[in-house]
Amino acid sequence: MNTGVEWSILLPALLAGLLVLASHVPLGQRVLERGIIFIDIAIAQFAGLGLILAHFLGWEGGWQGQAAALVLAAVGALMLHGTERRWPRLQEAIIGVSFVLVASVAILLLAQDAHGGEHLREMLVGQILWTTWDDLPLLALLNGLVLAAWFGGLHKSALGFYLLFALAITASVQVVGVYLVFASLIVPALVAHAKRCGRALLVGYLTGAVGYALGLLASARWDLPAGAVIVCALVVAACVVTVWRSMLRPVPG
Repeated sequence: MNTGVEWSILLPALLAGLLVLASHVPLGQRVLERGIIFIDIAIAQFAGLGLILAHFLGWEGGWQGQAAALVLAAVGALMLHGTERRWPRLQEAIIGVSFVLVASVAILLLAQDAHGGEHLREMLVGQILWTTWDDLPLLALLNGLVLAAWFGGLHKSALGFYLLFALAITASVQVVGVYLVFASLIVPALVAHAKRCGRALLVGYLTGAVGYALGLLASARWDLPAGAVIVCALVVAACVVTVWRSMLRPVPG
């Protein structure tokens, strides 16, 4: 095994994962509080549809592709913000229908593309191992803006929350894919939510970091798809942390 080449791939990928987690853990906690669990995967699918449209327009790899993804994610966010205000009891169902509809449109658009299957797989599981050092500054900037707005209180507004979601997911879905966006938002937040204390955010970050690190190492060791392995590793890390915490919890009586 060529250790130098391997670590030159894994380190920028790991840093990209940590940057994604920086904004996704607090966003995921807010998602759990609001009870709209699948909003992340739905808006990620909107952003993915933007990337597919950019592909057909020849905008891949440039700022136009980023803009297309952001515009579609913002459209999805604004639409779901409107439906939450008008039909709050039906919001989770509307989010689910939106995801299925946009995913189906993406499949139809790619049906006649010779590389459609490859594009669809990249959208779902991402291509984190292709991350380079040059990709990190923009990812850091976008997630930094999300965090600054988040801790500045923008998320307390319903519209602000949805727009922050669109920006964060646009930045991450191109790197980690739809499935890993969902896992990065929900899995660490579940562990942090269960803790219900001031250290909840730290617990979520540590769980996510361990999941990404173990997933990337396992992917490199056994030559498996990185996105899928990281999702599994995140769930395993969350289970271990939850069991460990339950063992440390004092027995009543």
